[in-house]
Formats: sequence, structure tokens, C-alpha cells
Amino acid sequence: MNAVKSANDTKVKVRELQRTLYLAAKAKRRRRFHALYDKIYRKDVMWEAWRRVKANRGSAGVDGITIRHIVEMYGEGRFVQETREQLVSGKYRPMPVRRKDIPKGDGKSTRPLGIPTVNSYCMPPNKVLEFEG
Repeated sequence: MNAVKSANDTKVKVRELQRTLYLAAKAKRRRRFHALYDKIYRKDVMWEAWRRVKANRGSAGVDGITIRHIVEMYGEGRFVQETREQLVSGKYRPMPVRRKDIPKGDGKSTRPLGIPTVNSYCMPPNKVLEFEG
């Protein structure tokens, strides 16, 4: 029960951050946000990003690491903490994206799809600070 409450609290805090940033942007259309980086590596933001990536159940990127591997072998807490430390220290560097051609609706042609690594996909700007209408 504690894990569920904690996840819900995290979700609420992140939603409040999204809302605050949204309202500030709406109030002043020309507003520039110069200090978002410290919000990206907040623990609650990092955990919410991981929760969203984990729920997506995507494929492995160029590094071959899957969500299942992180959960079963590496540990979610360790993964989130180390990813956060990379952001805080400025050492995070995104890996290349794996390209996969997928069929279009017509069944005759394909289109490219970029598959990021779990680590890259888990970065908060990708999964949390996206504004939903």
C-alpha cells in the first residue's frame, strides 16, 4: 500500500510542476525558462519518468538493454539513482537511436522508426515535462 501511495504522491507532485510551468508560460507568451535543469533531476520527476517508460514496455535500443533487464537484473532504484547522478553531475550523454523500418498502412512501403535506449527514453524532458492538454 505504501508503494501505491508513494507513486500517487509522485504523480501529483509532477503534475503540479507541469501545471505551474504551463500557467507561467500561458501568463507571459514570451516567457523564457532559463532554469529548468534543476527540475529535471528532481527525485519525484525521475521516478515519474521511469514509471511512464516502464508502462510503455518498448524495445531495447542500441545498447540491447530492456526494461525487463533493468527490473530483474539491475534494479529500478539503482537505475533511477544512477541516471539522476549522471544528470546532476552533467555527465549524461544520450546514446545513438536504433533505426528500424516499419511498414506503413498501405503495406507496400516502410517508414523509419527511431528506438532510443531505455536510459535516453527515461530522461524527464522526454517523458514527464511534456505538456498534456
